[in-house]
Amino acid sequence: MHRLALLLLPLLFVACSLDATAQQSQAADSPPPIAREFRGAWVATVDNIDFPSRPGLSAKELAAELDTIVARAAELRLNALLFQVRPAGDAFYRSSLEPWSAWLSGTQGKAPDGDFDPLAHLIERCHGQGIQLHAWFNPFRCWHKASKGKPHATHVTEKAPQLVVQHGPYQWLDPGLPLARKWSLATVQEVLRRYDVDGIHVDDYFYPYAEGREFADGGSYAKYRQGGGNLDRAAWRRQNVDTYVQALYELVHNEKPWVQVGISPFGIARPGVPKGIEAGVDQFVELAADVPKWLREGWLDYLAPQLYWPIDQRAQSFPVLLDYWRAQNPRGRAIWPGLPTYRILAKEPGFRISELRDELALTRGGPASGHVHYSFKALRGEAPHVAGSLRSLYTEPALAPAMPWLEAPPPRAPVVRVDKQSRTSTVSWQTDQQARFVVVQARDARGWRTVKITAPGRGQCELGPDVEKVVVSAVGRNGLARN
Repeated sequence: MHRLALLLLPLLFVACSLDATAQQSQAADSPPPIAREFRGAWVATVDNIDFPSRPGLSAKELAAELDTIVARAAELRLNALLFQVRPAGDAFYRSSLEPWSAWLSGTQGKAPDGDFDPLAHLIERCHGQGIQLHAWFNPFRCWHKASKGKPHATHVTEKAPQLVVQHGPYQWLDPGLPLARKWSLATVQEVLRRYDVDGIHVDDYFYPYAEGREFADGGSYAKYRQGGGNLDRAAWRRQNVDTYVQALYELVHNEKPWVQVGISPFGIARPGVPKGIEAGVDQFVELAADVPKWLREGWLDYLAPQLYWPIDQRAQSFPVLLDYWRAQNPRGRAIWPGLPTYRILAKEPGFRISELRDELALTRGGPASGHVHYSFKALRGEAPHVAGSLRSLYTEPALAPAMPWLEAPPPRAPVVRVDKQSRTSTVSWQTDQQARFVVVQARDARGWRTVKITAPGRGQCELGPDVEKVVVSAVGRNGLARN
């Protein structure tokens, strides 16, 4: 991040360089570090949970609903949305590989009104408000129990049924088939090449939750054994998922080294781990997800374990589980737990009156504070007390923590102009294309404050009449501060 401190003088035009005296003055009177915290929310599209409100809306209505989501996120001072772009082998973006989602247009494969592209629209709106956009994929689920109508001819269940396993009311790409893994990865690659996303995010649906059924991958396992493989079935499944996760991480960073890879697994690694965690799905066995291994190997940039339990629920204690995941992190990657905001605000039994405040406080501290709310529906205007609760907890705008291990070209320092008049002051700036965001900090009699986090390029904002100094910063795509 490049930062430039300016004394407010009438019509002052400032270039990128400062002389030694000015640098000393800046060092003696510099602003505090910009607040850093990942404040995310999942925006679910499966079964129209968060968007759109119903299938078949007009382009104008779709745009308005997305604009409302972004406006609400900005109002609450969130800085990231995790948007579900591929809920079940379908697309909420313009794809040449998979069909438009029926939850968007009403019929799978049918383009939305006006060929409206939700992902492109949301990226533009989010970046304009200083909000990251992470594209959320369900990597292997390809037909959901809530799916209606028939699959389109381009859907994987029709185009490549040999890759698909029926699992109760769901259909699933078989992770044991190399071509199925490649199919899933190809959809990620397409989004990376076409869209300016900040992150690629996958959730907990690797192998499906059993729900009393055995996953019918006997054919692919037999083929593995016939080819000389000697792992038992459970270990073979974990190997398949490990292969996918590693390939996903390498793919993303080969395409765009600065794009974050995030995974949101089930919140419990295994029952009994750590001591005192007595109940829960054994995702190591049932989902074939060896999440601690992924942290050890560095196959992700952030982990968002779904910790959807109360602080006081001993068998699945939120703080005990959070401490466990933090301890499995030798490479210092970000741990941003998923919060059960929908349960807390519904005042479900077992949650404290102060649960949201207390859980959020536990996620703070350390080099990479952060958390993700599930889901955006809980944050809408009609949700009880949400506005007051989050406004009191997010007292100023914040940037997501930097990820210094990600490569990104650094932006140049912004070119800044300040116009001070009797009743107000206006700062304007220009940055290069390497910047992701611009941060404006100002000092008045009350001290320093973050005025705005916004899009790069050309921009301006009013500061008020009593501002004594302003700092404009250009933020790189990996969030690093470069003074």
